[in-house]
Amino acid sequence: MSTKRDCYEILGVARDASENQVKKAYRKLAMKYHPDRNPGDKEAEDKFKEATEAYEILSNPELRQRFDQFGWAAFERGRNGFGGAGHIDLEEALRAFASAFGGGFGGGFGGGIFEGLFGSMGRSSRRQDQRARGADLRYDLEIDFEEAAFGSRRELSLNIVEDCEVCHGTGADENSRRETCSRCNGHGMVVNSNGFFQVRQPCPQCGGRGESIRNPCRNCQGDGRVRVSRKLNLTIPAGVDTGSQLRLTGKGEGGARGAPPGDLYVILHVRPHELFARQGLDTHCEVPIPFHIASLGGEIQVPTLRGEIPLKIPAGTQPGRVFTLPDLGITDVHGRRVGDHHITVTIEVPTGLPRNSRDLLAAFGATLKESHHSRLAAIRKKAANFFKRKTKLDDLNNAKP
Repeated sequence: MSTKRDCYEILGVARDASENQVKKAYRKLAMKYHPDRNPGDKEAEDKFKEATEAYEILSNPELRQRFDQFGWAAFERGRNGFGGAGHIDLEEALRAFASAFGGGFGGGFGGGIFEGLFGSMGRSSRRQDQRARGADLRYDLEIDFEEAAFGSRRELSLNIVEDCEVCHGTGADENSRRETCSRCNGHGMVVNSNGFFQVRQPCPQCGGRGESIRNPCRNCQGDGRVRVSRKLNLTIPAGVDTGSQLRLTGKGEGGARGAPPGDLYVILHVRPHELFARQGLDTHCEVPIPFHIASLGGEIQVPTLRGEIPLKIPAGTQPGRVFTLPDLGITDVHGRRVGDHHITVTIEVPTGLPRNSRDLLAAFGATLKESHHSRLAAIRKKAANFFKRKTKLDDLNNAKP
């Protein structure tokens, strides 16, 4: 359970506060705790990040509705791809603040801190060398139930951006000269005034690189990256389920100007199975049994993930009864826990009986009494009580006043 404070409490606004009231409250706190006004103050930095995170949620109608309904649980990692137990980092908070009050950080980093899990993770807008780490990528993969239960290997085909092989990611032709950017004097950053604050952002002229290229690489047009087709081998561990994420470090988009690449996140989606169903680590299977075995008892073979095994059926077994077979379900991805396998029995009525079987069945039925069918007897008793009360009401309603 999250221990983070309520967003409304953080900003000091009522739960029905308007968008303008939320923004004013955030601006007041942000001005008070902004790192530029509190250099080296870790407590102020934490309060600035906390206020920014609360504002990002309450200023977004969709996120605010989800927070009102579920609280911080709506943004726990693994459920929706958001948040986690801690707060956002300072870079995200500064970027969100600049986006809210102008003077954005540029360079394609716009948007809120909850803009998305993929495509903007891991980038830094304040690194002095401004080598933007490559974007993280998302790949949705459908797998069969068997692959999820026992593991599998897949080959993925991706069309991604990687370092140019000609210029090795520099963006420069072989004999090109590099020149210091005239606007930022090679720092890669410029400073814009924004009210009480000075906001640093990547230089728009050189893109934060601090230098320009006189003769750009012809293969990549000076970008340093090209789009290529790649095949990757993916190992799917046993025990994964729908929503499981597999991270392939360094297999995302290539970074700008030789910066490190991003990561590839493979999101798994397990197809429904025709025989087995799954709930967590437990598996379920419905098995029909003949009525004579349900009546007299016996032994049948039932399917499990590890093959068919015998199951004893007690005499008088009713349809819908569930038999639990311990430790025959799914093994978790760490190999530490194993779920159970549940068999739900139904009674199958035989069809296409030969004449002698029908005669024997009729003779058998003639020997049965109502006491042999306790559920039917109970239904009839309840029905008799209903009609008895109904008769009394009819007599009362039909009586002359």
